[in-house]
Amino acid sequence: MALPNIFKQETTDACLARIEKLTPQSQPLWGKMNVAQMLAHVSVSYDMAFGKIEVKNNFFMKLMLKLFIKKPVTNEVPYKKNLQTAPQFLITDERAFEKEKAHLIDNIKKTQEYGESYFDGKESASFGKLTVQEWNNLFYKHLNHHLQQFGV
Repeated sequence: MALPNIFKQETTDACLARIEKLTPQSQPLWGKMNVAQMLAHVSVSYDMAFGKIEVKNNFFMKLMLKLFIKKPVTNEVPYKKNLQTAPQFLITDERAFEKEKAHLIDNIKKTQEYGESYFDGKESASFGKLTVQEWNNLFYKHLNHHLQQFGV
């Protein structure tokens, strides 16, 4: 079953509407992050894709990521609850809800505005070149997982 296309305006609008339902008091249904930390956590993949966060994986690490992590991250199978988080995605400090919410919304809008052609064959720091479908799945699946975590 294909995931909704994050590059389409209607999918972006639906995701943004879900984000707007979050408040600083929103509580997770599972996991350790508070809502502001979750928003910051979800933005990491966008920030990496847009070059705002630099990731330097050595050859061996990149090979391991491609062989063992790429498929579960970029396929259509939903994430399980309470999976281990990669170190660069860990958000343990306190964050400002409104700031993190605005940052994630900007990232989602930018992704939709840049569109499929920007991401087609774009290099991922962790997985190498990804197809549009892989980028879509990476972004949408992760966002959806964490919005469900917070009941929206």
